[in-house]
Amino acid sequence: MPIRFAILGDGAWGTAIALLLARKDDHRVALWSARPENARLLRERRENVRLLPGVPIPDCVLLTEDIAEALDGADLLVSAVPTVYLRATLERIAPSVPATARVLSLTKGIENTTFLRPTEVLHQVLGVTHVGVLSGPSHAEEVSRGLPTSLVAASDDLELARWVQQCFSTDRFRVYTNLDVLGVELGGALKNIIGIAAGISDGLRFGDNTKAALLTRGLVEMTRFGVALGAEPQTFVGLAGLGDLITTCMSRHGRNRHVGEHLGRGEKLADVVAGLGGMVAEGVATTRSVHERAERMGIEMPITTEVYRVLYEKKDPRTAVDDLMLRDPRHEHGW
Repeated sequence: MPIRFAILGDGAWGTAIALLLARKDDHRVALWSARPENARLLRERRENVRLLPGVPIPDCVLLTEDIAEALDGADLLVSAVPTVYLRATLERIAPSVPATARVLSLTKGIENTTFLRPTEVLHQVLGVTHVGVLSGPSHAEEVSRGLPTSLVAASDDLELARWVQQCFSTDRFRVYTNLDVLGVELGGALKNIIGIAAGISDGLRFGDNTKAALLTRGLVEMTRFGVALGAEPQTFVGLAGLGDLITTCMSRHGRNRHVGEHLGRGEKLADVVAGLGGMVAEGVATTRSVHERAERMGIEMPITTEVYRVLYEKKDPRTAVDDLMLRDPRHEHGW
């Protein structure tokens, strides 16, 4: 019997995962668009022209705006909806989703108003219990073209994580398993903040030494925050932590690094976000959420604090870097 997948969200990552899953002969894949005009354009062009130009979508992928058609017989729902749109989208489709459904989240972020992680929003809105997350260094531009990639599937249900591992793994897409859902999701959210900081460094034309320091100390912040919330420290030196952090901070594909780079050049945040053409840089909203939570919990996060001040208090990026460098000296491992 074929395995049926319903991909919720036709952005770059949702499209890339649809292409990945469709490469196996025993898979049947539906890609659901929240907007009918998006689905119509995808069907006409068989290509995500705006986000993944030049990558054809095979005829075996069903492209639809009809949620009932997408979910028909689905063995797994794959949520690729950005955090800012996640709750509203799920509320819209919730009547069509059975409570017994298995759901996999691809979203990297934190809901601003509630500080809930994407899997928690899925639990709350859909009432489902079988939920997992797939995360790690995974730019859609590369996955869609079959370049080698490794990620981690995490779930409280190890059987589900292993099933996802089996379904998604190919000779170009290697999947590991993990039980630390909290750590994996926090890693995917927190690395975007450091990605903005790395972009600011690029925009100011600082060098490799600067970026290496940002990544290293940024990883310390990510781990410190995650452990304080109950995550496992080793998760942050894995694919969903360090692996994703490297990709986000180094790659030309990274939207968060892109935002930081333009801020470092002196551009205004509103103009930079508008220039993304509808794509979402999750780190902008995540910075506010994490900064406010860290302040309440008394967790020291100096890089996050300075990124917050650049984004929301219009602090000059160069001054922010100076303030980071002139902090009181301390032992490297003293946190």
